[in-house]
Amino acid sequence: MNSLEEVKMKSLPRHLAIIMDGNGRWAKEKGKLRVFGHEQGVKTVKRTVEDCAKLGLEYLTLYTFSTENWNRPKLEVDTLMRLLVSSLKKELKTLNDNNIKLNTIGNITSLPISAHKELLDVMAKTSGNTGMTLTLALSYGSREEIKNAVQQISIKVKNNIISPESIDETIINTHLYTHNLPDVDLMIRTSGEHRISNFLLWQIAYAELYFIDVFWPDFSEQHLLEAIKNYQNRERRFGKTSEQLT
Repeated sequence: MNSLEEVKMKSLPRHLAIIMDGNGRWAKEKGKLRVFGHEQGVKTVKRTVEDCAKLGLEYLTLYTFSTENWNRPKLEVDTLMRLLVSSLKKELKTLNDNNIKLNTIGNITSLPISAHKELLDVMAKTSGNTGMTLTLALSYGSREEIKNAVQQISIKVKNNIISPESIDETIINTHLYTHNLPDVDLMIRTSGEHRISNFLLWQIAYAELYFIDVFWPDFSEQHLLEAIKNYQNRERRFGKTSEQLT
């Protein structure tokens, strides 16, 4: 078993990203509606955020709602937006009590007015917090993010603000939604699926990937610690050899 103390003794990932998958299938296995799975998933989010803050992680990014999720049945989408608003209202105190700053990435202007307003309000009320930065990826798609960055850079080249020769990784990074976040160190996906699903494609270039065969509502602190312990036992070479690292 991995204890909190055992995990904290070693190098923690600076930026953890999670694809929270399996709410619907979890509910289906129990003979419930998908909505029930999403409601349980929200409870797992609360636990996981508090666990990560307790561990001392600097950045946590959650894949909350993708651009593709808008294609789901209207009832499910409406329920997810309702859960988003109620969760933001309910968890403001928890965020402030744990010194957590709320951040968001994605095309949030496409959110319903109530969700958009509540999101901005909670972000403003937690902006002074100096502990963990919690980022919700909402109406987010990595390909759209990269496309938008290319368009912005192209306009600046056209207007002679930057030259084509000066375009490097730093310039690209500054035009992404995640310009204020470091690259991802560890990405976890629940539910047994082994794909990235258009999430942070640029930012996970050297991330360690961890797939777990557990639906998101059942994801526990122990699962989190096991994932981080697995990460800590890997050798991150970034293109170098093991001998160069030692």
